[in-house]
Amino acid sequence: MTTIGIVFPPSQPPERLRDVALAAEAADIEEFWLWEDCFAESGLAPAAAVLAWTNRIRVGISLIPVPLRNVALSAMEIATIERLFPGRLLPGFGHGILEWMGQAGVRAKSPITLLREYSTALRSLLDGETVTTQGDYVRLDNVRLAYPPESVPPLLIGATKPKSLAIAGELGDGVLLGGGNETPDELRQSLRVALQAREAKSIDPPFDVVMPVMVPADASAADIEEAARPYAEAGATRLTVCGIDAEGAPDGSERLLRLVDAVAEVRTRFA
Repeated sequence: MTTIGIVFPPSQPPERLRDVALAAEAADIEEFWLWEDCFAESGLAPAAAVLAWTNRIRVGISLIPVPLRNVALSAMEIATIERLFPGRLLPGFGHGILEWMGQAGVRAKSPITLLREYSTALRSLLDGETVTTQGDYVRLDNVRLAYPPESVPPLLIGATKPKSLAIAGELGDGVLLGGGNETPDELRQSLRVALQAREAKSIDPPFDVVMPVMVPADASAADIEEAARPYAEAGATRLTVCGIDAEGAPDGSERLLRLVDAVAEVRTRFA
């Protein structure tokens, strides 16, 4: 089964978030996805707000750039949100867009090393372990969460190239793929790389594959299905629908509310 969700992109001003989130839940859309983009909107603050405003909808974050946050702080935030809203958070982490990380003064010399160290430590902290580590980037001394989550949410790792795809397969519960530019064949190849790394570590499925589907902001349900179906057939388990404007950028207009209805109509076709 493939789940269809809708994206609230950072081109939308934060004050529109509540209306769109409530409309998505009223339309029985199962997942509401946020993008953390520098220097627009964060991921965790709006995720907590959406979860508080709604009762059922799951909220995904695609993705939290690890250079911007200490891993202990991320673990505290994820654990707190998960305990407040059990089973409804889908957090994603990645090394971020390198140019933006440079602007923020946190660009890592080896983003892959950072992502591996961070993902390992984050998992251990959320599992309730006491963590001491002295890596190239992640350094913790006897750190343990006072309130770890009763059940760790699925940890999704953003990846596009083989090394990061391997990290997603080894250390994540799923992979967040690109910006919607991959073809279905490229999705299949990315999934093969992640699963090979997973199998090498003798880690059994399941493994989520989250793929953004970019459609015109005024797309119909039929348009969305036509764009999404090949990715579902290629192995995507979660498709996140994002409306784009005439230039191909995430749409920032009020048309997002109308896209909610189209996504709601098409989601049942993938059940």
